[in-house]
Amino acid sequence: MTKDRENTRKLKGQVKWFDPVKGFGFVVAEEGGPDILLHANVLRNFGQSSVADRAGIELEVQQTERGIQAVEVLSIEPPDQDALSGLADLEDIDPEEIRAAPLEPARVKWFDKGKGFGFANTFGRDEDVFIHIEVLRRSGMADLQSGEALAIRVINGKRGRMATEVCGWETAVKHSD
Repeated sequence: MTKDRENTRKLKGQVKWFDPVKGFGFVVAEEGGPDILLHANVLRNFGQSSVADRAGIELEVQQTERGIQAVEVLSIEPPDQDALSGLADLEDIDPEEIRAAPLEPARVKWFDKGKGFGFANTFGRDEDVFIHIEVLRRSGMADLQSGEALAIRVINGKRGRMATEVCGWETAVKHSD
């Protein structure tokens, strides 16, 4: 164990808020106690540039002079579905079709959190893939950056190709091993 990791411990909690522009956010531990600082670099090391508010999260944390800080993200679970609004485009599609879609490598073309959507391109295909902010939330993310590498499940929806699940590229690679 490296000196940096000598005094770490695992804990589970829920994301209180995370702002990718500010570069940090906070997690509330299940066990209670003070808020835990989650820095953008720690989240990026997990393969994501954002995380949704109320997402479940498992962390390695360390006590520092400035309080408890996350040093590694171990897992992220999307927020409770009851807390999310529905997405009409997915309501008429067979859930089995959504689950059967393979994860495809993709890169974010652009995403506007204020508008609530954006587009990505999957490797080897010219068509844009629509990404709705609700799909991001269901995937445990809150925002995307242009050029960001992703893995996405894509279906042919009413208005063309659309993402049904989004995860960071590093996360998808880890889970395929």
